[in-house]
Amino acid sequence: MIVAEGLGKNYTSGGRPLPVLRSLDLEIASEAFVAVVGPSGSGKTTLLGLLAGLDEPSDGRVLLDGEDIFAMTEDGRAEFRVHNVGFVFQTFHLLPTLTALENVLVPIELKGKQVGAREHAEGLLARVGLGARFDHYPAQLSGGEQQRVALARAFANRPKILFADEPTGNLDRDTGASIVEMLEELNQEARTTLVLVTHDLALAERADRIVSLAEGRIASDRPGRDSARPIAVGT
Repeated sequence: MIVAEGLGKNYTSGGRPLPVLRSLDLEIASEAFVAVVGPSGSGKTTLLGLLAGLDEPSDGRVLLDGEDIFAMTEDGRAEFRVHNVGFVFQTFHLLPTLTALENVLVPIELKGKQVGAREHAEGLLARVGLGARFDHYPAQLSGGEQQRVALARAFANRPKILFADEPTGNLDRDTGASIVEMLEELNQEARTTLVLVTHDLALAERADRIVSLAEGRIASDRPGRDSARPIAVGT
C-alpha cells in the first residue's frame, strides 16, 4: 500500500544543507498498523508529511496504492488525498467557525455531493462519542473532544490510508489511550492502512509493527503486538 524508495529530505540551515531523511526505503502492507518512533529531530514528522504528499522530497519517490504521488502535480496530489488519504494532526486543525458536524463534512463536500453525507458524518461523530455535540464549535469542546472530531473527519471519506502525527501529544494519558483504541477499531473495521507517529512507546507497542528512526534513517524495524498480521519489511 505504501512504498518509499530512496527517500531523502534536506533543508537549508546557515546556508548549508541540513539532511533530515537519508535515502530511506520503507514498505507498508495494506491494512497494516505501523507506529513510527524516534527521538526529537529523527525525521518522524518529515517522513509522515512526505508519505502523505504534504511535502516534496529532495530525493526518491513515494508510491501510494501503486501511484507515484510525486509524478503528479500539486493539484493532482491534493485530489488523490481527497479520495484516498486521511490525516490526523497533533494540533487538530479544526475550522473554528464550523461546528463539529460541519468540520467532518468538509472533506466529504470536497469530494463532491454524496447521498447520505450528513448521516455518515453524524454516524462517525457518534462512533467517537460525540453524538450530542454535532452543533458545538471547537472552542466549546475539550482537547480530547476536538481530537475526536479530527479523527471522525479523517475517516469521513473512508480513506485507504490514514496518517496520524502525534494524535495523543496534547492529551492526557487516558484520553490518548481512548483515541488510539478508536484508531485501532476504525483501522480494523474500515480495513484502513494506519501509520502513526508517536513519542509514547507504550502506545507504539499497540501497533502491529514499530519502525524506529534515528538521524534520518531506519534504526530498527520490528513486529509489535501482533506479528501474525502480514507486513512488508522496511530496510
